[in-house]
Amino acid sequence: MENEFNVKIQNVVAFTSLGKPIPLNKLMEKVENTEYNPKQFPGLVYRMTDPKAAALIFSQGKIVCTGTKSFKDVRIAMHKIVDKIRNIGIPMPRKFKIKIENVVASSKIKANLNLDEIAFALENSEYEPEQFPGLVYRINEPRVAFLLFSSGRIICTGARNVKSIHTALCKFKEKLEEIGITVIPESG
Repeated sequence: MENEFNVKIQNVVAFTSLGKPIPLNKLMEKVENTEYNPKQFPGLVYRMTDPKAAALIFSQGKIVCTGTKSFKDVRIAMHKIVDKIRNIGIPMPRKFKIKIENVVASSKIKANLNLDEIAFALENSEYEPEQFPGLVYRINEPRVAFLLFSSGRIICTGARNVKSIHTALCKFKEKLEEIGITVIPESG
């Protein structure tokens, strides 16, 4: 079943390239909630609250936006960022492509899992509880990584859309069931 998991988007990372230089010093002087220290990092950090997001703005015109919890919010945030740049007198294109780079989502299954046993039985998994409390499992198609916790909580990262997350979760469920774990997705 394609959408049997209840998936909650936790973070959407997207970028655009405006093809125009952005004077970061001018942006830092004129826009609130910005940080720019070129000795430490080549981009300017801009934080916004509506929608909640952070942007890394680079002088060659690339913008990376992170922190939104929906595709709609990432588009709104990106347009607000470009409008801010335009409003301080820097000409920017009205139309630009926004590319989704990474979606982080969570889901949960009803289970108390023995991660040691799963790590032993499941190929492509890593579990080092002294370093991190979750088991890491990667698949190639779609190319995502899962963090699986003993509580049944699952974090999926690396997908570029929700359909890929559902596809990946179904494949993960199959793998877990192959090694004898009953997977019952939690609703709501």
